[in-house]
Parts: sequence; structure tokens; C-alpha cells
Amino acid sequence: MIIDCEHLSIPPSALRVLEARYLRKDALGAPIETPCEMFRRVAAAVACAETAYGASPAERRGWEDAFYNLMCSLDFLPNSPTLMNAGLDLQQLSACFVLPVEDSMEGIFDAVKHTAMIHKSGGGTGFSFSRVRPKNDRVQSTHGVSSGPVSFMAVFDAATETVRQGGKRRGANMAILRVDHPDILEFIDAKTSSQRLNNFNLSVALTDSFLTAVANDTTYDLVSPRTAEPVATLKAAEVFKTIVDRAWRNGEPGVVFIDRMNRDNPTPALGQIESTNPCGEQPLLPYESCNLGSLNLTRFADGPFGQARVDQSRLREVARIAVRFLDDVIDVNRYPLPEIESITRENRKIGLGVMGFADLLIAMGIPYDSDEAAVVAENVMQIVNETAIEASQELATQRGAFPSFARSVYAIRGLPPRRNATVTTVAPTGSISIIAGTSSGVEPLFALAFKRRVLDGTEMLEVHPSFEEVARREGFYSEALVERIGREGRIGGDDAVPQRWRSVFQTAHDVSPEGHVRIQAAFQRYTQNAVSKTVNLAKDATPGDVERVFRAAFDLGCKGVTVYRDGSRDAQVLSIGSPPESSGELRVPVARPETLSGRTVRTNTGCGNLYVTINEGSETPLELFAHIGKAGGCAASQTEAIGRLVSLALRSGVDPNAVAKQLRGVRCPFPAWNHGHRVLSCADGIGQVLEDALTTLGRSGGESSTQGRADRLAGTCADCGGVLEFEGGCSVCHACGFTRC
Repeated sequence: MIIDCEHLSIPPSALRVLEARYLRKDALGAPIETPCEMFRRVAAAVACAETAYGASPAERRGWEDAFYNLMCSLDFLPNSPTLMNAGLDLQQLSACFVLPVEDSMEGIFDAVKHTAMIHKSGGGTGFSFSRVRPKNDRVQSTHGVSSGPVSFMAVFDAATETVRQGGKRRGANMAILRVDHPDILEFIDAKTSSQRLNNFNLSVALTDSFLTAVANDTTYDLVSPRTAEPVATLKAAEVFKTIVDRAWRNGEPGVVFIDRMNRDNPTPALGQIESTNPCGEQPLLPYESCNLGSLNLTRFADGPFGQARVDQSRLREVARIAVRFLDDVIDVNRYPLPEIESITRENRKIGLGVMGFADLLIAMGIPYDSDEAAVVAENVMQIVNETAIEASQELATQRGAFPSFARSVYAIRGLPPRRNATVTTVAPTGSISIIAGTSSGVEPLFALAFKRRVLDGTEMLEVHPSFEEVARREGFYSEALVERIGREGRIGGDDAVPQRWRSVFQTAHDVSPEGHVRIQAAFQRYTQNAVSKTVNLAKDATPGDVERVFRAAFDLGCKGVTVYRDGSRDAQVLSIGSPPESSGELRVPVARPETLSGRTVRTNTGCGNLYVTINEGSETPLELFAHIGKAGGCAASQTEAIGRLVSLALRSGVDPNAVAKQLRGVRCPFPAWNHGHRVLSCADGIGQVLEDALTTLGRSGGESSTQGRADRLAGTCADCGGVLEFEGGCSVCHACGFTRC
């Protein structure tokens, strides 16, 4: 039976995401297809692959209907590029790419060009910079010295920033450096400033020998990638401590266990795993790509709410169709580079994963931070993985094994031929989980209630539907309760909510660090690739807590891990939910003293030289003047207006850090470089100068008096102004579907 559009239940928030990012649009940007038409477009495009394997028109149409039902039921959704591009001229359907970065100027800038092409088509890129010779190493052709991998990362970052201004989706990068690279300490420190490499996630590739040296408190060698010879030694424990400290401070770098990834590499004869996609869940060979898709676990919960169980039979049935869908994507995909097409078709990797795990546990009445939840995670992923392997083997009998199978570890072990070198991956699912109306990936809920911005600019408080249903049914629902949860994001120890439901409706910050890692490891046991997951830590967590997370992730068999400590990043919103109650009095600006001293800073912008003057009181800025070098015009009037408003805010007692953060990140069509920093607009330039002044005064990064969820958020959405939340290695806006990984 074909699902008709009348039975497609798309919540308003999901519809906004679809209209903004997925549905086809006319020349004026208005949507010209419905969600059902989008699913039909994707199903028809993907099912075209069936014809190449001998399917008749009727059989092809039958698979098109099966794929349509798969998506229209929200049982399964493919990665975003497939939904966006299938059936259109672009037809680039993969989300994950890894590009090699060679140790030559030509190789590096070829990789920059290829990155731009991939980002333009909607994909994310991962790189290992471990082949690039270190800073100050000899360059024979010019008799000069190398500037090192970190300097070249800035070139990739700038290219990404430029390309991200077009298209439906912003580019994202992963940079990985081996822990034995001579520039490893510079790499570890590369994102201590919030002004650098904002389009990159960073991970250190930890080797088994390094971790052994950490455990034994011994030294290890740094090895030149140019000569393969040791050039220095470092204390392993001190390097590990530095990685831990930087991750504690701002969430980066993460770590990947590179030797473990290579032990699971199915085709070592074709090369070694060097890097992953931007969120770390997809290890790939150089030039390899992968297309992903996720099963919506809430659709397989069977039984009364709070006592549901997984419908294993239906889960297996849907997983089989999903594997066929993803394999067909490989054939209809239009690849951005011939090198990518060649190795992707050679190995035919796919990544079937899951989303909605937290909502499944709620339906089952199981707390996320429990041994029982880990058992559910392992059992569910075992079903998905085993079914996916069986389906891949069945496809191999019909279509042939992946071309490099004879050189793979499967052939060496005498295993049956299979169609795909890998079949399972657990991705973050930021946008597609919003479309599916479920929780993201295998993450716990971020919040039980939050403010949603609607089209007219007003905000509405949205409550998790299952929580509202239980609260109303059992009589503990109240407006005061949901308003408080909207401010704080969680139930906490509120006695108005029965203990059972306080346990079941856990959010990310109710889960212990060990609980996060335990769930990640449970999924990893039956995932051929890797699992994207963020371990959320409380604001008062110590570096020792981060170290325990890293060690537990390694000991329990994860392939990498990312942490985020509350309040540890600069780009954070001040509040979400209702503002704190005030006395009802308006703030009156203090009078300007007769004499103030300060300084004037010149910064380059796309509109010309910008001059910013900041005058200070005894301990804080009190006024700011800004003007463009040439008088007149919109730019000049706008910068003058910004200066007046900033001055008014400063003399009214507004936290200058908050003012600077509101200005930082505002974009115009003509960004510019200023002393190695990207200036996105005149407003961004003013914000940068104000931040620098606050650093000089020792007032940057101070504690905010704002209560509630502010410290757990990842900044402000660049598209709609909503809030970003850390989920699965990405920053996600649940209001409009924006993601930044």
C-alpha cells in the first residue's frame, strides 16, 4: 500500500526546516513541492539504479514505491544531500568525504579546490594533515622553510567560509593530526582562540603506542612525515594532559583511536584510514565517500507507552529495504571528482544508522543513564548490523560483490561475498531527526521544553509531547512547571514530578559522563564504522573528568570521543526562555564624565578601513565611536549608529562581553582579512575590537549572572537567530534546522 499525503504527519517545526532547506524552490525562493513530492522525487531518482540490474519498468516502479513508503512513513530518512539533490541537476547525494592533503604546494591547493567543489555540492570533508612537513622544516625546491600544517588549515577554513555563503548547506571540516607529528602541540592549541578555524572540528589521532606510553609515564618519538625519522621526544603523559586541558577549556580537540580504526579497515590493501568525516562517525580512505541513512527507532516501539518493546521483525524488514536504497544511491550518485567516484564504487561503503534512541527509551520507560539502556542499545544495533550484513550479502548474489572484495579482509577470512565494504554508521542526524520528529541520533534529549521562534518573530514554548501527555494524564502538569523547565531545560529534583518520570525523562545533563560513554560503546560494538556522540559535562567538571572520559572511551572500544563542558565556549547566548524578573524599573544610562581616555584602533573591512575608538571609565568601557575612512554612505551611517547604540548599552550597565558577542559573526557580502583574522562585516570588526579591549582590561570570559540553560548552549543560529545546541558532534538549531559540525 502506498502512503498518501493525507497520512503524512509533519509537525510545523519540521515543515519549516523542509521549506527552508529541502523543498524545491522557484526563482523567488518560494517552495514549489510538498514533502510528499520531495519523497517521491528522491524515491524515483534512487530507484533508477534498479534498471541497471535488469529490473523491468514495473519492478522499478515497485521499488520506487517501496522507497517512497520508507521515507514517507518516517521509518527511515537518508542523509541531507540525498533529500536535497536527488532528481535535480546536481544529483550529489553523499554526505561524507575524506580528501588527502599531500606534502606539496600543488597537492595542498588541489585539496583546497576539491574541498570547495564538495562543499558547494552539500558534502562535508575530513582531512589528515599528518603528511604535511612540520613548521620550519626544509623545502628543497625553494631553499626555504615550511609553514606547517596548522597554517595551511587556515587556508581551508577561509575557502569554506567563502563557499558557505551560497547553497543550502554550510561546509564543515574535520582536521586530524597524528599525535606523533612534530607540530602536534601547535595543533592541540589551534582553537584556543574563538577567532580561528571556526569551520573545523579538530581531533588528535592517538596511537596505541602513545597510549601505552601515557600509561607507563614514558616518552615517545615525534616523527618527521618527510623523512619518517624521529626528530624529537615528548613526555606522553604531558601531551595527553594538554589535550585533556584544551578539551576541558573549549571542547576541542576531540580524540580518535586511529589504530583501532585501521584494525577495522575492511580494505587495507587499498590504503590506511587517515581521517573521518566532520563528525567522526565515518572513517574513510583518501578520496572515499559514503552515503548515510538512519532508521527512526520510535517507529518501532510496540506496546503501551512506558512499557513498549522493540518490534524486531519490522525493524529487520525496514533495514533490508534501507540497505537496498543506500546501495542504489551509489549508482545514481553524481560524484564531484573522478577519484572519488572510482574508490567509492570500488568499495561501495554505506552507513545505515539510527535516530530517536532517547525517545525509544522513554516509550519503553527506561532511563538513559542505566545498564538497561545500554542493553537496549546493544541489542537494537546488533539487529540493524546483522540485518544490514545479510541484506548486503543477498545483494551480492544478485549484483556481485563490491569490486575490491577479493582483496578485502572478508575474502581473507573466507566470509561470504557482500555488496558493501561497510554497512553501519551512527550519525548525528541533526536536521533529519527534526523532520522525523524524534530525538537526534543516539543522544539523550537536550531539553524537555524550549522556546521556538515562529514566522512572525514571536516565540512559543514547546514541550516534549510525551512529557506533556504523561504530565496531563497523571495530573502533575502545570504552566508553572513547564515554564520552569523551559528556562532550565530539565526537571531536576522537582518533587511535583513522580520519581519514575524524573528518571525516564532525563536530559543530556542528567546523564553521568560514564553513562554517555557507556551508550556510545554499546552502539559501537555492532557498528562497523563509528558512532557520533557528544559527552556533555557539567560546568564544574574538572580536567580529571575529561581524562576519565577519554580513557573510558578507549577501554570500552569506542573509535573516538568528543566532550563539551557547559559554558566552555565563547560563542554562547545569554539566555533562553523567559528573562529573569526585574524590579520593573528601566535602566537609565549613567551620565558621561567630562573627560574619558581611550584608544583608537584601525581594522580592515570589506568597506574600507574602519576606525574604532573605545573610551573607558575606571574599569570598563563606557563609550564607543566607529567610522569608515570615507565619510557618507550607508556604511558610514550604520557604523556611526552601531557606535551610538553600543555606547548607550555600555553606559546602561549592559555586560560589554554580551555586546561584543552580539556583534561578532554578523556577515556582509564583502568579508576581509585583518592581520590574519577574518572580519566578516563592519559590525563584526567592531565586536572584535571591543573583545580585544576587554581582554586588555581582563574582563573577557567573565562569569555571567544569567541562570538556567545558557551555559549548555552552543551559540546563536546564523540563519534565524535561534539557539544552537551541542548534539552528536554538531551544533544544531531546532528552530530552523541549521547545523554546524
